[in-house]
Amino acid sequence: MSSNAVALKWALPFSAALHRPSALLIHRRSDCCSVAFQSASSTVTWSKGSRVLATRCSSAKTTDSFEPDRTREDAFVPAQEVERKDIDVLKILRGANSIIPHVVLASTVLALVYPPSFTWFTNRYYAPALGFLMFAVGVNSSPKDFIEAIKRPDAIAVGYVGQFIIKPLIGYIFGTISVSTFNLPTSLGAGIILVSCVSGAQLSNYATFLTDPPMAPLSIVMTSLSTATAVFVTPTLSLLLIGKKLPVDVKGMMSSITQIVVAPIAAGLLLNRFFPRFCSAIQPFLPPLSVFVTALCVGSPLAINIGAIISPFGIAIVLLIFGFHAASFMAGYSLTGMMFQKSADVKALQRTISFETGMQSSLLALALANKFFQDPLVGVPAAISVVLMSLMGFALVMIWSERKQQMHFDGISIRN
Repeated sequence: MSSNAVALKWALPFSAALHRPSALLIHRRSDCCSVAFQSASSTVTWSKGSRVLATRCSSAKTTDSFEPDRTREDAFVPAQEVERKDIDVLKILRGANSIIPHVVLASTVLALVYPPSFTWFTNRYYAPALGFLMFAVGVNSSPKDFIEAIKRPDAIAVGYVGQFIIKPLIGYIFGTISVSTFNLPTSLGAGIILVSCVSGAQLSNYATFLTDPPMAPLSIVMTSLSTATAVFVTPTLSLLLIGKKLPVDVKGMMSSITQIVVAPIAAGLLLNRFFPRFCSAIQPFLPPLSVFVTALCVGSPLAINIGAIISPFGIAIVLLIFGFHAASFMAGYSLTGMMFQKSADVKALQRTISFETGMQSSLLALALANKFFQDPLVGVPAAISVVLMSLMGFALVMIWSERKQQMHFDGISIRN
């Protein structure tokens, strides 16, 4: 039998076929896929079944692509033998993105059905909870990451424009629509505008970390800058768009930034730098704790403000707040795409600034509404925004993470 007519049939798992030492070119079809081996005129075809029938027509020069002592039995090695034996903590933490959206949804339902399950988690626990999430980011970062983030003033500027120019304009539009089209009280329209005038939310940093870990320091820098300048910008915007000047506690806000952002991240960085063994010991426990804390941060505001949310205006406000956040996410994504279309990491930047624009400190808006407005309806949009912002943000985490994994699989190339 000539070598050109030899047909070897093997039944093997797909994972084993991927370990072929030659480069693979994967072509997708509607019902099957073919893998062409670059070094030989061979084709592997697999169906949707769990087993594979591979036919190889080898040429006279096929042996040039393999080692002299390689046999047919060891041509395909089980995938388990090539998997990394060490634990990649970053992958474990990023793996939480497939759990968090479901946990957030479950906590939302639980808060609606049985509010006492979250009412114990009052506002005084919220700052430490956010600080813990920032600590988890700091443990998995390095000072170099933040230095590199500061070297991107153009991206920081675009994020700031999205946060304090585009988002307030969107909020003003939806606030006006709530009064003119939905015939809602003026105080509810003012509440929507107030939500759009506050700084970025720390949850946007964690959402960015789950989706694009290298972009987390840049997101933290953006949020810190918007929060630091909010002591001047938020009162100015509220005066221009609402007609009421809000006296903001500058000292209190700076103290909040230090407690929630600066101190936890610095602690994580120092721990990672000077106590790496202890840091490695606690890292495996951070993902489940982060998921639990995120669920509390979402369910608690909903449970505490359940009365306002189920008010006669609740459904209309939910629709308006949903539209406001959706428009803000899309605006941040589109603006970044236009400004950085030639950048190599444009998609990661788009996702980062989209989170930064679409997620803001709704709890700050709620606190301002309760303190400086006599009408309690002003705080209703902020209470609803806390929940919708989190649900929409972590839903995007799940969608974008799955899309990144799919793109990685489609472009797979395995070489010796």
